[in-house]
Amino acid sequence: MKEEIRAGIDDATRLEKMYRSNSAGFKQAFNEIYPELTDRQVAAYWYERLNYEGDGINWGTGRELVMIIAASLFAGLVAKLPAFLHLEEDFFYPRNVGFVVFPVLSAYFAWKNKLPAGKVTAIAAVTLIAVLFINSLPDVKTSDTLILSCMHLLLLLWSVLGFAFVGEAGNNEEKRLAYLKYNGDLVVITALILLAGGIMTGVTIGLFELIGFHIEKFYFENVGVFGLAAAPIVGTYLTRANPQLVGKVSPVIAKIFSPLVLVMLVVYLIAIVYANKDPYNDRQFLIVFNALLIGVMAIIFFSVAESTKATKSRMEAWVLLLLAFVTIVVNGVALSAILFRISEGGITPNRAAVLGGNVLILVNLVLVTVKLFAVTSGKAGINVVGKIITFYLPVYVVWTVIVTFVFPFIFGFK
Repeated sequence: MKEEIRAGIDDATRLEKMYRSNSAGFKQAFNEIYPELTDRQVAAYWYERLNYEGDGINWGTGRELVMIIAASLFAGLVAKLPAFLHLEEDFFYPRNVGFVVFPVLSAYFAWKNKLPAGKVTAIAAVTLIAVLFINSLPDVKTSDTLILSCMHLLLLLWSVLGFAFVGEAGNNEEKRLAYLKYNGDLVVITALILLAGGIMTGVTIGLFELIGFHIEKFYFENVGVFGLAAAPIVGTYLTRANPQLVGKVSPVIAKIFSPLVLVMLVVYLIAIVYANKDPYNDRQFLIVFNALLIGVMAIIFFSVAESTKATKSRMEAWVLLLLAFVTIVVNGVALSAILFRISEGGITPNRAAVLGGNVLILVNLVLVTVKLFAVTSGKAGINVVGKIITFYLPVYVVWTVIVTFVFPFIFGFK
């Protein structure tokens, strides 16, 4: 994109098209080559446009606000369906919790990106198929395949949201990295919204108790449900309209937690040896081990997504390299443990899902580690790590589809 910007620096229409097709990638590329263009008035204009941060909060247009309010209310109504339709909550929520927010966010990004009718239809079709499939599975409380389908369905809906987010730039690694960054920013802003909502809830309930009204049940069943459903939607709107809100917070979090997690992981592995914990025979410990693995992977991905926006120091690249290497060790232990359990007790839906997931993560980690080594050696920039991460994302999507839709039939709904 840098060469395209250089070539079209005097073509206002061309620059605008590039910006609209991939605003995050355009901003990064432009800021990197701006020192070469400081003598150009048009470059100074674009620099200010891309980097100016106003003092106030941008609330968008009235039309956008109406859409966000309507979307939040719709998400809340979906969350309240068990009460409206007298459905069992134990049946509804495990299967349908993902449909409360993800389809609404997908619709929002489809609207913002002005996706063509064909892609909108594809998003709607996948969502509808998922709704029908997950709710048609037998209601067996102890079914492992049902639990796996419900869990992986969330990842599938997350993938559909990513499809809507990247829009027409589906194969652009910068846009895919921007999606990972959006997820990190959304976690930060949603946590703040929920924290503020929690404080307001406590104050409200306390004030009503002072005058003799106990509104806890009504409040949580109505206001609380709508608030929880609306939080990620409002958070998405705020981060898209005001990138500066968490634009400086997220990189700081990534820089702080990457070395801390590295230290914690090393100490934890040493502590496991002294505690005589055995992931080969302790099922619960193996579950925690795999959860830890996924969490660390998410931190690596988020850190890389943040680091591609600015120049990454050699020390930070080394921290990510060591973190990736230690995570490979964790993955190796988890993978050997699940293979041991399969050899001892045979294949089960859970073991098959964990085995497949661990193998995919191991391959991804090795690829990321190789690229990080090239970065620390000065042979490549941090952007090569982002490219391999985004290149591999569709592999996870394929595995998610298999576990969600195929596993129940392979294992006879066990």
